[in-house]
Amino acid sequence: MVLPQEFISMIDAYGSPLLGGLAGALESTLPAVSVRANTRKGIAPPPGARLVPWAQSGWYLDTRPQFTFDPAIHQGLYYVQDASSMAVGAVAAALAAGQPVRYLDACAAPGGKTTAAADALPQGSLIVANEYDHRRAAVLAENMAKWGCPASVVSRGDTAKFRSLQGFFDIIAADVPCSGEGMMRKDAEAVRQWSPALVAGCAARQKEIVSNLWPALRPGGYLIYSTCTFNRQENEEMVAYMVSELDAEPVATGLPSGHGIAPGLDTPYPCRRFMPHLLQGEGLFLAVLRKPEDGDSRKGRVDGNIKGRNKHRPAATSPVLLRQVADQASELIESPQDYTFHIDSPGDTAVAVPRQHDDAVCRLRQALDVIYGGIVVGTVKGRDLVLSQHLAMSTPFRQSALPSCEVDYPTAVSYLRREAVTLPGSVQRGYVLLTYAGHPLGFVKNMGNRSNNLYPQQWRILSTHAPATPPEVL
Repeated sequence: MVLPQEFISMIDAYGSPLLGGLAGALESTLPAVSVRANTRKGIAPPPGARLVPWAQSGWYLDTRPQFTFDPAIHQGLYYVQDASSMAVGAVAAALAAGQPVRYLDACAAPGGKTTAAADALPQGSLIVANEYDHRRAAVLAENMAKWGCPASVVSRGDTAKFRSLQGFFDIIAADVPCSGEGMMRKDAEAVRQWSPALVAGCAARQKEIVSNLWPALRPGGYLIYSTCTFNRQENEEMVAYMVSELDAEPVATGLPSGHGIAPGLDTPYPCRRFMPHLLQGEGLFLAVLRKPEDGDSRKGRVDGNIKGRNKHRPAATSPVLLRQVADQASELIESPQDYTFHIDSPGDTAVAVPRQHDDAVCRLRQALDVIYGGIVVGTVKGRDLVLSQHLAMSTPFRQSALPSCEVDYPTAVSYLRREAVTLPGSVQRGYVLLTYAGHPLGFVKNMGNRSNNLYPQQWRILSTHAPATPPEVL
């Protein structure tokens, strides 16, 4: 791989000793492989693993296995993520300081940083993940559903929509679209497309995004600004822009000292840089900015400004059917008294929203194009509730409510390809939970002589090849 000469000249022109060796590392070294465990599902790094210093649930792998054919990744037990990017979760946790928060990841796809924050933030937090691009938003929704966090909302659309949510969020993460210099070692397209014009265009878009998001942050709240690029225009100069134009107050990131994490370049602000020649990870720039206080910050949240109960468009179903569906759904979720059940239209989708966040999700549905909020329990078909894969992946799912069947590796892969699965004759008819290695894999409807595979069509494994044994990750 040969870097653009203009890029090398730009890096050299900064004259910082911190950048010495960066170009050589990008051109001649291989990226590290790292994954992060889903602690909410009881997963932890295996004994003896090489841990990521700034992420307690992250560790490095010696090789890159065929992740696609590992059922565990489809079960939401771990996430493949660059080690540098894991730092956002640690920063979010430090800013929350043990208190539940409303958290927005405004440019969230494919979901790595969002799931890291969902694990790191205190119980009772509400996680909102947004993506502008509709195709990427679908990937985000899939990954968030697999992670299983019940107090989550996934939306799609421009960040301008968040302007109406005045003071709604305690913490906003803006991992903004950037020129991608930090991905050059992993992505040949990042090298091919780079130009000074791209850098300038990205910087202009970044100013627009942070200006859109700033009104949605409560007074006293925090904006986590990050990029995966090296130039100052999109990094330190953007921080200076937020200070001068938004009256933002730069604060410490809360990241541990050392480990190769570098300070910002030629800036008085406490920015942090992750660079591949100094640590095991790709390029990441990170800064935290505080919104100045405006009276009582906590009382400035929108909770008291929410009017009415028009949270969900009414479904074309009767109140009697709604009660029937709620009764069915409540049997499938632990502590159902902590949830409010709804039927959303179009599609007659049954959802369970954590009761403490019901009004907040109402407000989000009114302001945003929400893909889902809470747990998608299933779809109403007549008087039946067709169970959703989202439910199977959710952490509050009550596994004991349904008959289950443990399957072997070949059967698990067949299921994930959405192929027919044959169950033992002893398995009860009706909805059956398939498990692999003791964890939920998904639902089938057992008809006796056959079973209907309910795995989502759009999530299925497309490859026809599979190894004889599963990859060794967990």
